Amino acid sequence: MQARFNSSHTVTDLSRSWRHRNVSETTVTFVAAVLIGLACGLGAFLVKRTIRYISLFAVSGMRTDGSNWRFLVLPLIGITLAYLYTRYVARRPLAHGTEQVRGVLASQSYRMPVALTYQPLLANALTLGFGSSAGAEGPIAFAGAAMGSGFARLFNLSPATMRILVGVGAGAGIAAIFKAPVGGMLFTLEVLAMELTTLSVFVLITAGLVAGLTSFALLGMDFSFAYTTRSDFFDTHWVIPVLALGIFCGFYSLYYSGTAGAMKKWMQSRRNPWVAVITSGLFASVLLFVFPSLYGEGYPSMVRIFHNDPMAIVDNGPFYGLITGPWSIILIAGGIALVKGAVTAAVNNGGGVAGKFAPTLFAGCMVGLFFAGIANFIPGVQLAVPSYAFIAMAGIMAGTIRAPFMAIFLTSEMSGDFGLFLPSVVVAFISYGIVVFFTRKKSK
Repeated sequence: MQARFNSSHTVTDLSRSWRHRNVSETTVTFVAAVLIGLACGLGAFLVKRTIRYISLFAVSGMRTDGSNWRFLVLPLIGITLAYLYTRYVARRPLAHGTEQVRGVLASQSYRMPVALTYQPLLANALTLGFGSSAGAEGPIAFAGAAMGSGFARLFNLSPATMRILVGVGAGAGIAAIFKAPVGGMLFTLEVLAMELTTLSVFVLITAGLVAGLTSFALLGMDFSFAYTTRSDFFDTHWVIPVLALGIFCGFYSLYYSGTAGAMKKWMQSRRNPWVAVITSGLFASVLLFVFPSLYGEGYPSMVRIFHNDPMAIVDNGPFYGLITGPWSIILIAGGIALVKGAVTAAVNNGGGVAGKFAPTLFAGCMVGLFFAGIANFIPGVQLAVPSYAFIAMAGIMAGTIRAPFMAIFLTSEMSGDFGLFLPSVVVAFISYGIVVFFTRKKSK
């Protein structure tokens, strides 16, 4: 008779094996952290590649020198497919991954279904692959947390250690998807508010480094935003414009969060979920048709802006060929910044499965382009547009996510250049301070 596999016996055997050999739980926890990092790096590779292949299929044959009517249906298709997968295949909520991880950490049970190690990633690939304007970090954090829970159960670790590995898995997912090990670690500490202990910090560092290096190895040994610092940030002339940018980012962050919150509230108030799906899909589709740079995470347009090619924001769209000067680019960048928060919230709350961190980076890039473009019309002012577009990413992420340390290190890691670290610190903390001041004042 053929033997039948019993997973519970396997878990028990593994537990007895390391306990019988007098191996400490701390050692086993570090082994689990390495495995979590490897799994998250592989997960990031698979979801990125799947998104890319779906996108190549979706945009195949499109023109770059004018409007593409296909954009009017692509996000609607992606959000609908993601909703159908979530409701009829996964049969469990997959959206709002970061919030769900927080819920798991706040509970007394850290056992997460094994299927969550891949289901959020599949739904995210459908959402982003067809052009919905959002990110991939929420789903990979959710999947990483499930990986942490799974490995903790596999080795039969204690509930306290399992809780640590759930948070570590989420951070490793962030480290892998952004190729930013330190950013992933700080996500776990700032956003998930995981307690600082010697064990948790060292396990978090281990998983984050392994995840980041695995992602580099599989996705390519390059940075998301390869950018070389300009020499104009090595004197004191940058202080005043950087202070002004920090203030601008703070107030824009309040606007971004306000529009996103209003859209989220409206979407969640729809009693019929199909109304939300169709509404969010059409909203995202129309905005993508008008502003094609909103496609997915928007990284290709951002990279071109960092290489001083702001015309990237009009390719594939109705404004191509209508640019008459710098003001045209500035106004289009401003328009994109105005709608980004709302469209991301519509996707995340209308049936799509995505993240909300990468959208703040994209919004920051547009805000920096807008700010520097306006400032350059002042006599005697000549700001490097790519530099201010880059610095503003940290400011907007710090203000909207309220995680300044994560924002500062993540943006620098994604570029591979810490030459803009100091101005990024200034902008991030001014933006964060403004948001905290006004939100606390409002709540009183």
